[in-house]
Amino acid sequence: MEFLEAIILGIVQGLTEFLPVSSSGHIELVKAFFGSEVKSTMTMTVVLHFATALSTCFVFRNDIAKIVAGLLSSSGNDERAFSLKIILSMIPAAIVGVLYDDIIETFFEGKIIYVGAFLLLTGVLLFVADKAKTTNKEVSLFHSIIIGVSQAIAILPGISRSGATISTSVLLGIDREKAARFSFLMVVPLIFGKILKDLLDDKFQLESSELLFLSVGFIVAFFTGLFACQLMIKLVKQSKLYYFAIYCFIVGVSAILYSIV
Repeated sequence: MEFLEAIILGIVQGLTEFLPVSSSGHIELVKAFFGSEVKSTMTMTVVLHFATALSTCFVFRNDIAKIVAGLLSSSGNDERAFSLKIILSMIPAAIVGVLYDDIIETFFEGKIIYVGAFLLLTGVLLFVADKAKTTNKEVSLFHSIIIGVSQAIAILPGISRSGATISTSVLLGIDREKAARFSFLMVVPLIFGKILKDLLDDKFQLESSELLFLSVGFIVAFFTGLFACQLMIKLVKQSKLYYFAIYCFIVGVSAILYSIV
């Protein structure tokens, strides 16, 4: 059973980390649906997030290499400016994560009705963003802060991080492909930072009996993430966010009804 659980969790994390339907919300829905049969430990959560972070790094390896080269360069350049925007976008979520981590964790305790309500909110945001006009704007320093606030709010389960940040970017008039690129790159430092924090807090407890379970989840999440990341970029460029809006409405209403019944 653990093998199947790892595959399910890996697929859910890999797909929903990039597709705008909330990875944290779907993990909670999977846990609620399968009950105690799903073994979603803190260690597994860290491993799955690490897998999707690595898949992002793989897809955007050329961009990341340019950003690193720009940071190491002594002269000002576009890559250095872009890295500054990434850093600014991280600040709101970092503050919320450090100061309100315990409060946030209370939203991840099977409160499915909240997940459903936040999925409905995500659906509305995606639907509105899909109707926005296409432009060629770049992400500015001001934009990066606003997008960062959206990312901080999306810590709540049910509010899609990629959905919130991409939709906010599009509504600000940013080019759709650039919005998707910025959204996926801005979360990588945060994921690695969260993993480091969990390691320092001794939340990552590896047991030999869990190695196969964790390894399967990691591999499935990594390859599923590769697929989902590239698919999402394509769909954003084609202005097809409304597909996910409809999905969020259906799942959101179903989650609310499930919690009530």
